[in-house]
Amino acid sequence: MAELHTALQAVGVTLPSLCVDPVSCASSVMAPLVELGRCNLDTAQRLAEVLVDYAKTTAPGHGPEEGQP
Repeated sequence: MAELHTALQAVGVTLPSLCVDPVSCASSVMAPLVELGRCNLDTAQRLAEVLVDYAKTTAPGHGPEEGQP
């Protein structure tokens, strides 16, 4: 979790609810889940921008202009 928090901060993204989901920790069937939601629209937009920029530089042909996910 600390690595993800640090990496997001490095690109200017803060997810206020970044934590391990306590309910999923109680399950013996599945692995614990990470809560990534509960951010405002500005944060969601910033995260989208960071991901698009990353896709452009590391996976040519996978940006929104190319119509690829």
